[in-house]
Amino acid sequence: MKIHNVVKANAYFDSVTLMLFSSKLNTIEGVQQAAVMMGTDHNKELMKNSGILTVEFASSVKSNDLVIGIKAVTQEALDLAIKTLEEQFENKTKAVSGEKVSFKTVEAAVKNTADLNFAIVSLPGRFAKTEAMKCLKNGMNVLLFSDNVSIEEENELKDYAVEHQLLLMGPDCGTAIINGVALGFANVVKKGNIGLVAASGTGLQEATVIIDKLGSGISQALGTGGRDVKDAVGGKTMLLALEALSKDPQTNVIGIVSKPPSPSVLNKIVNLVSTFDKPVVACFLGASLDVFADTKIIGCETVEDAAYALVNISTQQSLKPGSLTDDEKSIRSTSGKYLRGLYTGGTLAYEAMLILKHQLGSIYSNIASDEQYLLKDPELSHQHTIIDMGEDYFTDGMPHPMIDPRLRSERIKKEMKDADTAVLLLDCVLGYGSHSDPAGALVEAIIEGRKTQTNENIILIASVCGTEADPQRRSAQEEQLRQAGVIVMPTNAQAARLAAYVLGQKGA
Repeated sequence: MKIHNVVKANAYFDSVTLMLFSSKLNTIEGVQQAAVMMGTDHNKELMKNSGILTVEFASSVKSNDLVIGIKAVTQEALDLAIKTLEEQFENKTKAVSGEKVSFKTVEAAVKNTADLNFAIVSLPGRFAKTEAMKCLKNGMNVLLFSDNVSIEEENELKDYAVEHQLLLMGPDCGTAIINGVALGFANVVKKGNIGLVAASGTGLQEATVIIDKLGSGISQALGTGGRDVKDAVGGKTMLLALEALSKDPQTNVIGIVSKPPSPSVLNKIVNLVSTFDKPVVACFLGASLDVFADTKIIGCETVEDAAYALVNISTQQSLKPGSLTDDEKSIRSTSGKYLRGLYTGGTLAYEAMLILKHQLGSIYSNIASDEQYLLKDPELSHQHTIIDMGEDYFTDGMPHPMIDPRLRSERIKKEMKDADTAVLLLDCVLGYGSHSDPAGALVEAIIEGRKTQTNENIILIASVCGTEADPQRRSAQEEQLRQAGVIVMPTNAQAARLAAYVLGQKGA
């Protein structure tokens, strides 16, 4: 067995590029495993555990370095992998210096392009604030995709944006739809008269997808970044976005999707909405519906409920989410005891936890709001567990799992090997920015997991967040999952309810 390690000091490549490099190497015959990653502690540990990075070599790698690990059966396979990687680096360099990149600086773009009013900033956090501020000062609204931007920097950017009536969406804003253009992780949905503001990416995706499935459409969908509704930021983007939708002639109904805002931010939202002549529906996941008492806001417990309410108001219908069918209730027996949920969407994971805790009580998680149920080690499940695989611990130097499913695939196999696993609950998120075949990646992991599973009757439940117009096509993704024995539910909320029903029948 041949192991080859290389470090490129202070060499930054975006996570998608690194995933493509790694995938290319792993297709070479004779290469057992390969990875190209930023040298964070978490990534080094992953590579050491996979046997593609020696302990001695790892000690010399810093977090800003690019580290390469290749394990091959023969020297010939290793040589081919090294040559292939060198070609990938060379092609990337040529692409960056080619015609696709018109300008190297914000200033040059502004100078040479008329009427610029929108920018997407996706850089390592330490550089993001400077470039975002340049865009704002040149009159552009900004979607700040980057994470690891400090609270101080976020406030500085948003204070300037609000003063100049510009939207600063983010940091860590993953989803938006502006005048029909999908940005970041977003789905292909119909245009319509429902406007949304969300402090969550996959929550915004789930809402737009359900609205599309019900035959309605989206005017605008604006992300704020998750910290925006906390006291430290004060809802600056949320309030400006709501005001913009109230004045938008394309928007007749307004929706809000978020974890509960701080009391001070909630008060600001309530006061602002009281001045609107458009109906407003809100889902503050985990908040009591009592917070909406004596306000003009129509409160909903789940993203699914909010989507239905928005469509009903928009179309003057009385649609309701479906109940579990008799077929879905004909539960197979399972000798396992616990639920294991592995999610790529943080808001979808949180929504599932809220639904399941009514049946199961305690749910352990890496995103639990109650410290009592916060996992000490995100790598180890404990009793009923739901994991957000897109949380910073898993994405530090790695692509988001909606882009690169490898970490979740490994975790699926691990959970299927555990005899205590009764139900495996999964999401499958489609759209721009996501993996080209997320269901295919899930199925491959499930097939591998079945080779070593000790409980032969694990029940697999999933939902697909996507539309027929998405590049991956929802029906095709659902069919792949069904063929692999997965029960596919129409929404994430209904998938969680089925999991709760299954475990309820077992007396969980």
